[in-house]
Amino acid sequence: MSKTHLADGIAGALETVRATTDSAPDVAVILGTGLGGLVEEIEVSAEIAYGDIPGFPLSTVESHAGRLLFGILGGKKVVAMQGRFHRYEGYSMQQIVFPVRVMHALGARTLIVSNACGGMNPLWKPGELMLLADHINLLGDSPLIGPNDDSLGPRFPDMSQPYDEELRAVARTVASELRIVLREGVYVAVTGPNLETRAEYRFLRGIGADVVGMSTVPEVIAAVHMSMRVLGVSIITDACLPDALQAVDVAHIIATAAAAEPDLTRLVSAVLERMS
Repeated sequence: MSKTHLADGIAGALETVRATTDSAPDVAVILGTGLGGLVEEIEVSAEIAYGDIPGFPLSTVESHAGRLLFGILGGKKVVAMQGRFHRYEGYSMQQIVFPVRVMHALGARTLIVSNACGGMNPLWKPGELMLLADHINLLGDSPLIGPNDDSLGPRFPDMSQPYDEELRAVARTVASELRIVLREGVYVAVTGPNLETRAEYRFLRGIGADVVGMSTVPEVIAAVHMSMRVLGVSIITDACLPDALQAVDVAHIIATAAAAEPDLTRLVSAVLERMS
């Protein structure tokens, strides 16, 4: 995607959104598989279907509603994606992160991203939350490939600390006070949509990953490129232990994510309340 095409695309999406709302959100929130219920806690002032926003892909995955919501959560002005996009849906990395670019243009300077993931750390259980401390990109691509728009960010953004330490510290404190189990570790992104083999789980664990999923990393890369602060939280939906692996399906993953969602909602809301 050329710099001119990207800039024009962002401007076109911005114009469409501004025809519906003049909200200037402080925080962008991305809700992953089975996590769309968090929107029930948002005091929604406006909503726009993805299909009505030029340049936005369409969600094709079960439980992803495909709406951009504006409102108040935890006392902060937010814009929330109820549903995200994945590489396995056939979208390019640039398409996947386009909404993050638009939310940044709307005013958001912090990104809170959530996802459902498979747990490979044998000490952790399905239904627990994990704070992202770092990630590994095995998607085989980057949303920054191609001409760089210097007005958005540098050609070679530093990724030594993609997840904001101050926000992570707040999340740890909140989780302790609310008695929410909050693990902390490394997320690895793979293309999917198939789940992994036993050998693949051994490999992913061996290279340092605690959980595995099919999203999040592209959006985080784009956010860091634009100097946004990022907080990432995963819900562990199944145990991916090679020597005790059991078959799992999407319905089970969604159900587990939904059952853990109240803890995610309490955590995110409290973090927003304490954000400076």
